[in-house]
Amino acid sequence: MQDEQDLAQRAQRGDKEAFAQLYETHFDKIYRYVILRVGKRAEAEDMTQQVFVKAYESISSFRWKGIPFSAWLFRIARNLVIDYIRKEKKRPTVSFEESLVASDSNPGLEVEQKLDIEQVVSATRRLTEAQREVISLRFAGGLSVAEVAGVMGKTAGAVKALQHSAIVALRKVLLMGEDSEKG
Repeated sequence: MQDEQDLAQRAQRGDKEAFAQLYETHFDKIYRYVILRVGKRAEAEDMTQQVFVKAYESISSFRWKGIPFSAWLFRIARNLVIDYIRKEKKRPTVSFEESLVASDSNPGLEVEQKLDIEQVVSATRRLTEAQREVISLRFAGGLSVAEVAGVMGKTAGAVKALQHSAIVALRKVLLMGEDSEKG
């Protein structure tokens, strides 16, 4: 975390190379979070770029408070996602494309993985908005409970409770889906 703090401070002083390193370090996690929330590849790519443009434009306002720089980026991403969802005025749907599966892997495995991912994404639509947010930040974004709490403005206990209830609900939905395939 010290390296990240050093990079953030250098970026605040105008070091473009330091900001580029922060970009490289965090781009994939931010993109995975955004694609899971908005479900459309082109929009997710644009929004991820917007996150970093906004971060670059407002890096001087970033204050190191012992929370990783990534939490600040995820807060920007979350605000963009919320704005996007409000504009769409519908629940987000996710159509995972081949871009999420390695192109040099086994085609049969690719199809199986894509189906598994789509089943999980479909199941997440049955969660509350807060549960989807926690699942997206924790598992697609790779944030810790404390980081998710910071991004969402909730306590760590509330995040743990949301995560637990979301996982229980997902398990039920996914098991029901398996039962209907066997029947």
